[in-house]
Amino acid sequence: MRLVKVSKAVSRLLAVLACAAATSAHSQTTVFDEEVLRAYVSQQVAASGVPLTRFEVQVGSVESRAVLAPCRRAEPFQATGVRQLGRGFVGVRCVDGANWSVMLPVTVRAWGIRLVAANALPAGMAIGPQDVREQEIELTRESPNLLRELNQLAGQTLSRAIAPGLPLRSDMFRATLVVQSGDAVRVNVVGKGFTLTAAGQALAGAADGQPLRVRTELGKVLTGIAREGRIVEVAL
Repeated sequence: MRLVKVSKAVSRLLAVLACAAATSAHSQTTVFDEEVLRAYVSQQVAASGVPLTRFEVQVGSVESRAVLAPCRRAEPFQATGVRQLGRGFVGVRCVDGANWSVMLPVTVRAWGIRLVAANALPAGMAIGPQDVREQEIELTRESPNLLRELNQLAGQTLSRAIAPGLPLRSDMFRATLVVQSGDAVRVNVVGKGFTLTAAGQALAGAADGQPLRVRTELGKVLTGIAREGRIVEVAL
């Protein structure tokens, strides 16, 4: 999967200009270099580590009513908690000639390769390579939990039916149940220095490693951990 990287030319531009603000000697208005701001935001997006194929950056302007003191040099900064993709903000602060900082609106549209359903997939199905295909998707229009790799679905099944072409999200899946409600199970009771085995019945379904209540042949209800092979481990 190809990752988008900022070009060396852009990096050199950032190093030289550092998002310098062009100011008029007789004006109280500071004009921001949109190209340099766009390059700064692009660098932040590329450094985020999100696998993308491409992205577009649009930088807005400062509020028209804002009057800023003349500034010889301004620098961009990334505000804490601001999202990298979609609608956000980039900060600009004056570091020479005045003492102010402003937030400019930014919109980042991003695309990446993600998994989509190759055909109609029923609920309860374990997904295989033949059931999915890769497709470039505009990520800023989708949920953030889209799936990139098939191995992200190991040990999981669909919690609902999926239409062909629908992007796959992690919340569409649940862990595969290793014990179903009503199953006959083997209960391994483990204590200090001993292990007892008894037959029981599952009172619910559970995936591997999940807690599960069982009723033994003697009618006692115990809570243990479900394991593959219809085994429930109970620690004393």
